[in-house]
Amino acid sequence: MTSQQQRHLDDEGYVILESAMGGDLLRELRSRILELFDEEGEQAGHEFRKEEHAHRLANLVDKGEVFRRAIILPAVLDLVKHVVGDDCKLSSLNARSADPATDVGQPLHVDMGAIPDEKGYWVCNTVWLLDDFTRDNGPTRMIPGSHKWGTRPQDVMSDPYGSHPQEVLLMAPAGTVVVMNAHMWHGGTANRTSSPRLAMHAFYCRHDKPQQQYQKQLLRPEVQASLSPELRSLLALDDPLNDEVSSTVTVKSGFLK
Repeated sequence: MTSQQQRHLDDEGYVILESAMGGDLLRELRSRILELFDEEGEQAGHEFRKEEHAHRLANLVDKGEVFRRAIILPAVLDLVKHVVGDDCKLSSLNARSADPATDVGQPLHVDMGAIPDEKGYWVCNTVWLLDDFTRDNGPTRMIPGSHKWGTRPQDVMSDPYGSHPQEVLLMAPAGTVVVMNAHMWHGGTANRTSSPRLAMHAFYCRHDKPQQQYQKQLLRPEVQASLSPELRSLLALDDPLNDEVSSTVTVKSGFLK
């Protein structure tokens, strides 16, 4: 984490890490995700939620070693910890393919409906670009600096689907990872091209907050048994506090871009 990256994350609410995946990891992630879409068919994404105009996968930590490698990528994880603290945990790991030829995107939102509390920020998302994000294929729109406002779009905007005068589009090549303070207002836009647009989302939260998807419940025993101490800690598998705060949370809530 450079001082320039840290300042941009602090001031604007996001930082763009071009080529962060490297060619091999990009190919492996994309290949495995496309395989899973084929394997799961109509059941794809059932652990989380279905969405009109998009196809989803959920619970990816359970579905391949490549995903477990990605969530601990140091260049990304260091920036996540800058937002939510060193004892953060993975909240969910999903993929989303924005369907082609659509005219409706997502409303502006903050993840988990989260407002910073007395301890500060508690949600941080990472967007893994598995396709190029272009102006027309459904890039994420962001409102820089809005993580400092302490409000949610739906509380102050008459139409969170509408444009915002300060919005910028996230446009970058495949292989990029974007670390985003998820209190910043953001949302997926419509994919107006003839091809799907694919991304993966590794979503993290502060240790005292509930996971969006309760990893201990979702991960198969044989997967849990194979994990390193670093991964067990990041997934909060041995944390009694996490069991208390996460076990009653539904896994079918929230937006991902």
